[in-house]
Amino acid sequence: MTGARLTPVFSMIGLLALWVVAALLTDDTQILPTPWQLGPPFQQEVASGELLTHLGATIIRVIWAFTLAMTLGTALGLIMGRSAAVNAWLDPWLVVFLNLPALVLIVLCYLWIGLTEAAAITAVTLNKIPNVAVVIREGARALDPDLDAMSKVYRMSWLARMRHVVFPQLAPFIAAAARSGVAVIWKIVLVVEFLGRSSGVGFQIHLYFQLFDVAMVLVYAFSFICVMLLFEWLFLQPFERRARRWRTA
Repeated sequence: MTGARLTPVFSMIGLLALWVVAALLTDDTQILPTPWQLGPPFQQEVASGELLTHLGATIIRVIWAFTLAMTLGTALGLIMGRSAAVNAWLDPWLVVFLNLPALVLIVLCYLWIGLTEAAAITAVTLNKIPNVAVVIREGARALDPDLDAMSKVYRMSWLARMRHVVFPQLAPFIAAAARSGVAVIWKIVLVVEFLGRSSGVGFQIHLYFQLFDVAMVLVYAFSFICVMLLFEWLFLQPFERRARRWRTA
């Protein structure tokens, strides 16, 4: 058991070693700095407050887009999974939005709504809703009909049926959609900021890309990756384990 827990640690050490070797072979800090060379610029950005300010702006956008996408996508997927007629009507729309490039939606939202915060969050949300809906739709199709019939026999209210019958069965699917959702949303948020925001990690990466400052690009990129990994380890993975516990009990 201990070895299994240490495997991710050794994996990250291996990745870090590969980075160091690649940086030493490149022998040009402007192209690929070593990990310890990122320390001074990182401290500088933290001391100035720039890193925390832009990191906070990006996290707020991620939270808004994630909440909206999960709420709307879960509702849409549940309806499509429970109603064959609704599914037949909306499935072509779902296919279109699943295959529509994220960049196209981002550009259209900026053109139609303007270079605003609402346009940025809308673009990210619309990119993620179809993925959530597909996962939840499959979960809704897999619901146990016997439990559904039992809830009708006992005349459970709609709210009680959702709480005690439907959502416990959907929990593993919601957890899977949430994990993939965070991974996709934060990447799209950076693109949205890169193209049309004046704050955030994506904006800073765009700025230092123009200056060809690889060190600063890596500082902002890895800072945000660390935040997302902490969210994954502290919240999403425990939630997924809890959601799947009843299947192995």
